[in-house]
Amino acid sequence: MNLVKKKNNDIRIIPLGGVGEIAKNMYIVEVDDEMFMLDAGLMFPEDEMLGVDVVIPDIQYVIENKDKLKGIFLTHGHEHAIGAVSYVLEQVDAPVYGSKLTLALVKENMKERNINKKVRYYTVNDESVMRFKNVNVSFFNTTHSIPDSLGVIIHTSYGAIVYTGEFKFDQSLHGNYAPDLKKMTEIGEEGVFALISDSTEAEKPGYNTPENVIESHMLDAFTKVNGRLIVSCYASNFIRIQQVLNIASKLNRKVSFLGRSLESSFNIARKMGYFNIPKDLLIPINEVENYPKNEVVIIATGMQGEPVEALNQMARQKHKIMNIEPGDSVFLAITASANMEVIIGDTLNELARAGAEIIPNSKKIHASSHGCMEELKMMINIMKPEYFIPVQGEFKMQIAHAKLAAEAGVAPEKIFLAEKGDVLNFDGKDMVLNEKVESGNVLIDGIGVGDVGNIVLRDRHLLAEDGIFIAVVTLDPKNRRIAAGPEIQSRGFVYVRESEELLKEAEEKVREIVEQGLQERRIEWSEIKQNMRDKISKLLFENTKRRPMIIPIISEV
Repeated sequence: MNLVKKKNNDIRIIPLGGVGEIAKNMYIVEVDDEMFMLDAGLMFPEDEMLGVDVVIPDIQYVIENKDKLKGIFLTHGHEHAIGAVSYVLEQVDAPVYGSKLTLALVKENMKERNINKKVRYYTVNDESVMRFKNVNVSFFNTTHSIPDSLGVIIHTSYGAIVYTGEFKFDQSLHGNYAPDLKKMTEIGEEGVFALISDSTEAEKPGYNTPENVIESHMLDAFTKVNGRLIVSCYASNFIRIQQVLNIASKLNRKVSFLGRSLESSFNIARKMGYFNIPKDLLIPINEVENYPKNEVVIIATGMQGEPVEALNQMARQKHKIMNIEPGDSVFLAITASANMEVIIGDTLNELARAGAEIIPNSKKIHASSHGCMEELKMMINIMKPEYFIPVQGEFKMQIAHAKLAAEAGVAPEKIFLAEKGDVLNFDGKDMVLNEKVESGNVLIDGIGVGDVGNIVLRDRHLLAEDGIFIAVVTLDPKNRRIAAGPEIQSRGFVYVRESEELLKEAEEKVREIVEQGLQERRIEWSEIKQNMRDKISKLLFENTKRRPMIIPIISEV
């Protein structure tokens, strides 16, 4: 079916997130004077982002061109695809397109953040065609760890621009998880101009292990467990949760959930019928004690590192609801990211100390939510794109994906490794990367959006590393004398009782600086404060080799 609307002129593709990182997906496609946003995700903060709750893409470019924005098209319901939607909608008006489950999760996010803005939501599926002035947009079903995942197709006169979203190929899955190979083949045959594709597992050889093999392995392992069984997994991995429910039902065990992130995503999906839960299988966590230990499964879930943190607390006997007991068996159905390896190692050690049996997770039968090398090549071979843009991955993953595309026959000069803010321009003849728009991270701390920048983060690092040093002085400017103080306070810098001499010396130095300032013809508060910062900093560094944050406070009588 030919869905080309009209002859197009210019095409621009701009990643604002999701490149050089595994999260924060946001890709802008402009066809002539119309702009389309593909996914609007967030990222959970890295360790050095002290106190930051979440990170979203900088959408300054979208705000400057908001009249061109025709819609936000979402591929699936995970936070790194939908988590920034509510923040985007606070600044621009645009309809939101997504599958039934994806939109339900977006609406829940909007409700959680108390955003009452009237938004036009359009539920789409693999048969939907959304018609715009310059292009038509359609969709195809993909397989991911959450049901109702879609790929997006923007039909231009040069061929289709296809965004795969996050995907894998698994022929053991069906229903809401089944990939639509027939439609993908048809898209490829009609002609793909540019393929924007998921690179997360581009360095992993071969194919993923089919999910039915994973379920079979878990069944074998869980059958041998005699006591309580605790399974740790992500709340966003619906496939894994369903598998545990299936196995528990076969083993006549009741299931209870432990983890606050379940409240929204799991319960919404459950109400909408995306989980198959036998009657009377679920029990509240506070009723687990009423059942024999060999008749329960506890699923510890959460976002990011939450499931592992919960296990860690349980192992140390510090969890508010439930703790590990000797004879418990624990299974980690979690892929360890680089920044989680330390806490997982520590947790396994604490679990063993608490007397738990750790069920080994075979590396040979691991299943990711993302396609491995051969699956990625399969997508490229099905689509046969003229241009290829690897996204959703760290830069080394994008490079690995680019190599796979070259192996699959895409001309190397037509493969683009884009970074955030790069503009891929196509003028009807050639695609060139010759421009950059404003891009980067917007840090969210509490209700503050973007008010935590590099300077605030630097200050937080300084406070965390060397502490704080406060000098308080009260002045009588009329009589040009110190009315009270100096009073010195420090936190996280030195232990006061053991550093009385240093603090006394600092106090004298402050007195000297202030008295000198009071002798000037005109008393300059800012100059006195700066002198205090410079000279006290030098004194403290000479004595301790530390640079605390110095805060001079001067008040008047």
